[in-house]
Amino acid sequence: MKKIVLGLLISAVTVLAGCGTKIDAKNDGVFKVGMEAGYAPFNWTQSNDENGAVAIDGGQEFAAGYDVEIAKRLAEGLGQELVIVKIEWDGLIPAVKSGTIDAIIAGMSPTEKRKESIDFSDNYYMSDLVLVVKKGGAFENAKNLSDFSGAKVTAQLNTFHYDVIDQIPSVEKQTAMENFASIRVALESGVIDAYVTERPEAVSASAANENFTFVELEDGFETSPDDTAIAVGLNKGNEELLAEINEILAGLSLEEQQSIMDEAILSQPSQN
Repeated sequence: MKKIVLGLLISAVTVLAGCGTKIDAKNDGVFKVGMEAGYAPFNWTQSNDENGAVAIDGGQEFAAGYDVEIAKRLAEGLGQELVIVKIEWDGLIPAVKSGTIDAIIAGMSPTEKRKESIDFSDNYYMSDLVLVVKKGGAFENAKNLSDFSGAKVTAQLNTFHYDVIDQIPSVEKQTAMENFASIRVALESGVIDAYVTERPEAVSASAANENFTFVELEDGFETSPDDTAIAVGLNKGNEELLAEINEILAGLSLEEQQSIMDEAILSQPSQN
């Protein structure tokens, strides 16, 4: 009898263990989403809950922006309570792999390199690369990559934005920076001449600082569709959650995506 009972217990434990992250993510009623909350208009930090902002876990600040709106729709579709966890960019993938968060919704592109570590949903936004420059500066009227020859250019650390800088002839590629706040300060002070980013962030930067503008190139950077797409990052093997998220995203039209992004750009705090 003892052997039978012990066998049943072991079987039960094995079944639960086999379910892994899925049990934790669904049964606690919480959908934990990681983002850096510093990449407006995709995501940013603010001091109140205006414009649909969500409280950041473990603090007194709130997160808002395009990614937050997408996260809210996903949480609602999953029947879960949304929890926003603020994590530095380099910590997002380790966090989802460890189970600290259930998903990354942070303006992250599903690049081939990242796909080696985590899985991605279908895209929930497509963007283009541009260069943010000083208004009235030497590069404001640039049309081609070659017009940035000799320019001091950078981008955020561990992004494909930084890699494509090498496509600019004779560029003075600067050290990558950890966040956009630092990058914008560098541009304002003249430490750099330009930085590579996605169009929504460039619109955000120029709206926040009247001294900034951005250049859309006639012969732009060569990129793959995955580079300029934005998708939800998940731990590998969580296929049921991935399928549910894709089903929810399928109901989000391109027109609605753009409407959400336009609203995010308009509502972002000026300091972002």
